[in-house]
Amino acid sequence: MASPATAPAPVRILTVCTGNICRSPVAERLLQAGLDQVMPGGFVVTSAGTRAMVGDPMQPLSGDIVRTYGGNPDGFISRQLTSKILRGVDLVLTMTSGHRGEVLQLDASLLKRTFTIREFARMLDVLDGRTDSAAQHPEADDGGSPLSANTAFWRGLPARAAAVRHLSLPADSAENDIIDPYRRSPDIYRQMEDELAPAIVSVLRHARVNLPA
Repeated sequence: MASPATAPAPVRILTVCTGNICRSPVAERLLQAGLDQVMPGGFVVTSAGTRAMVGDPMQPLSGDIVRTYGGNPDGFISRQLTSKILRGVDLVLTMTSGHRGEVLQLDASLLKRTFTIREFARMLDVLDGRTDSAAQHPEADDGGSPLSANTAFWRGLPARAAAVRHLSLPADSAENDIIDPYRRSPDIYRQMEDELAPAIVSVLRHARVNLPA
């Protein structure tokens, strides 16, 4: 009988903000919903906060954004970012450059796997626009599976993304960050949505375009 340990591991993605009740929960739930459509069982997306409101649900306006894009905000519970949570994560997507620094203080080994979500999305856009991008598409080896090929592809993606960083630099470094709407007006939540949604779309598009053969 085959051991459960032989099953291909899903890609593990962690989104990070401050309180883990506004920004990173939206990214978590929308990435998970979209990636489930691309490859069911291929991804596990979770989130945490650098100064989390531990045990709190997602903020109502953030929940509304999740529902608008077809995700489900129900059952979310905020949790504190720890080195244990970071263990074994394939990709960390933070809401600001400051959060990236806090992740690396906990686990410096994640240096090459941690990006702000907006900078990562721009890098993927560059990769998707390259004429040789077809050569990067994963294929399942003989005896392998699309799931294992997908995991291998995504584990190599941070290095490929970083290689085109110089082609995706913003005019203003503030464009790497997602605004924090906590205890602010609905207009600021809409600004958060306007900054975050395109980045999520870019990640999902890259996953779909590079679905294993």
